Amino acid sequence: MEPDWIEHRRTDDGEHVGWMKPVDDGFVAIDLLGRARTEIVDWFSAEETLDELGLRYLADPHELLLDDGAWLRVRIAEVTPDAVRVKKEDWGDMTAPQIYFTVSNPVSEDQLRPLSPG
Repeated sequence: MEPDWIEHRRTDDGEHVGWMKPVDDGFVAIDLLGRARTEIVDWFSAEETLDELGLRYLADPHELLLDDGAWLRVRIAEVTPDAVRVKKEDWGDMTAPQIYFTVSNPVSEDQLRPLSPG
């Protein structure tokens, strides 16, 4: 993440849910994957956006671009400020091989994107 980003933690439980990126006279809310979630807004609006967003989007299915150009359905397993670790979707099959991939954080939607419905 960028050095001037300000870590934001939810007020009610102290969970780290993103960053506030100072821009001009306002802030842009940044999620844990390094994606902008607002345009330039005031501090309160950026905080409110991150608090409402929470962490639920991390449980959603995503797609990872593989070296051969194919997209693979994955689930996010771990997020750190430097990397995102994803796991090949196995739909809870305990006998399936556990296949993990790591991408740098912030992520590029050209490499890791939310799974589009349908």
